[in-house]
Amino acid sequence: MKRKIKAAHKAKILIVDDVEMNRIILEEIIKDMGSIPILAESGKQALELVSQHSPGLVLTDISMPEMDGYELCRILKKNEETKNIPVVFISAFDDPEDIVEGFSLGGEDYITKPFIPEVVQARVGVQLRLHEVKKQLMETNRRLQISVSEQLKQMESEKKNILFAMANVAAQNADYEKEHMSRLGKNCRVLAQGMQLSPLFEDQISDTQIDTIELAAPLCDIGNIGIPKEVLQKKGNLTKEEETEIRKHTDIGAKLLSDLRVNNDYNDFISTAIDMARCHHENWNGSGYPEGLKGEKIPLSAQIVSIMDRYCTLTGKKSYSREEALEIMRGETGIKFNPDIYKICYKISRQFC
Repeated sequence: MKRKIKAAHKAKILIVDDVEMNRIILEEIIKDMGSIPILAESGKQALELVSQHSPGLVLTDISMPEMDGYELCRILKKNEETKNIPVVFISAFDDPEDIVEGFSLGGEDYITKPFIPEVVQARVGVQLRLHEVKKQLMETNRRLQISVSEQLKQMESEKKNILFAMANVAAQNADYEKEHMSRLGKNCRVLAQGMQLSPLFEDQISDTQIDTIELAAPLCDIGNIGIPKEVLQKKGNLTKEEETEIRKHTDIGAKLLSDLRVNNDYNDFISTAIDMARCHHENWNGSGYPEGLKGEKIPLSAQIVSIMDRYCTLTGKKSYSREEALEIMRGETGIKFNPDIYKICYKISRQFC
């Protein structure tokens, strides 16, 4: 066959046969295709040459001493770096069971002896073209996955930006000072880090969770965006109807956040934010809302944001000193807050902003 197969041009083809004459015949056939033959007389040598030359196809005899062609194929297909190299078996036998065995191990084709050059070239050429197409498809898929991943990250980033913008509006409606939400996030991080160093909580808080807690904390009151401004900013005592209206912000916030679940990575952030939004007004003794959760039934992230929200409100909007705020919170420990978290909060309070 004088016409060189385009896909075979300059392709490296590993020829594995323990019979020298067979290697010489196949070498000439492969050269005539315009490909580069690499010769191995055993399966062991073939494995060494595969790692050195990264061939585009392996043409291997089945019946060889020590390591036969089947075992060579099995090893190649189990290796992540070589599993996609096409393997074509060569043998003097054409028993259907041998052919089925080769295909079951991942072999792509089967050529019988004696060799007919045109048949060898045609079958090898087909496998080389298929291999090239497969590589192109894999590369296209890789690029597509990168593109989709980047688009999802962009979407998540945009949604987070929208959420934080809404949280800022909610904070303004509630008449929080401008720095309240950023202080809340930073202080929640400091408290979570302190808890991570405690034997009581070290198994419950990872580095990733600390990052997530800091990021999600400013969203705890996002539900206030659905509460009338005049109710949120009322200076005097609230009526029962107004108090009921304000308490709705926990469910509003949790529902808003629940509608934004996308993928697993994003859901870790969203799940934490939902727990905070729904449960940051639950009290340690069960007297809080919306569900009256008690003790350890309150999500840990919500316990963290609850105690830090109280601290930030007392030292910010209400202008108490750090010492005064902690003294007020001491009296609320066991009622509003987990006593163990308060102890850690008190110890590291100088680190709060």
